[in-house]
Amino acid sequence: MTHPDTLTIERVAAFSDGETGGNPAGVVIADALPSEIEMQRIAAEVGYSETAFAAPEGNAWRVRYFAPTVEVAFCGHATIALATRLAEHKGPGTYALTLNDSKITVESRQINGRAQASLTSPPTRSAPADPALVSAALDLFGLQASDLAEGFPPGLAHAGNDHLVLALKSRDLLARITYDLDAGAALMAQHGLTTINLLSIETPRLFHSRNAFAIGGVLEDPATGAAAAALGGYLRDLGWPHEGSIDIIQGEDMGARSLLRVDIPAPKGSGIRVSGTARTL
Repeated sequence: MTHPDTLTIERVAAFSDGETGGNPAGVVIADALPSEIEMQRIAAEVGYSETAFAAPEGNAWRVRYFAPTVEVAFCGHATIALATRLAEHKGPGTYALTLNDSKITVESRQINGRAQASLTSPPTRSAPADPALVSAALDLFGLQASDLAEGFPPGLAHAGNDHLVLALKSRDLLARITYDLDAGAALMAQHGLTTINLLSIETPRLFHSRNAFAIGGVLEDPATGAAAAALGGYLRDLGWPHEGSIDIIQGEDMGARSLLRVDIPAPKGSGIRVSGTARTL
């Protein structure tokens, strides 16, 4: 077990828009993982929506993700952040990661002097959202059923975590979203949700997203790779005309514009590839 006094905490904004934006994550790379109590304490002190902890395990890296108040099974932006730090310390390439419930890969590289990474998510699945849950979520955000986009049914999407996906009928509605953190956390805990992914659809291949993460003690994330992967799987299951990939703009309403590219392979249930750039903080 690694002693907390010997740990180095690195800070990286993943899915950045050039030299701005992105979602900050903490990254701790150690010879062995600290205790669960220490990881939770460090994540709370760092204060970002997630901190990734990684240690070598066989031919892979054992990775755990902690939000300020809870451990999460999978976090996309912290995985991208971790990949860029592994590339810095160990060299660019593809790294195998062993998570709590699954095994994934992440690829890191430098393009035009900028750190970039792509993860392949855990397997995906989706289902229609329970109408009672949809109603409760609409109430949480002060929305009506008439505010939902036509032709895009509310869904439960999974790619390592469960996410409720709600598409709104306008970008203006998305921009006005607000909610109570404690009420959101209670709703997410009741239904086993990691985030609620609110969308507006600019084109079939370009989405704007806001992602509520109250269960982790965070009102909103400026970039959410796990939710992006889950959305990609959901679009595949819907038969959405994604033509193999979509782009997501997130964080604009927080002043932290972030860019996520989502590649959607054809095989049903297969992992989704989520890519972006990162900048060291």
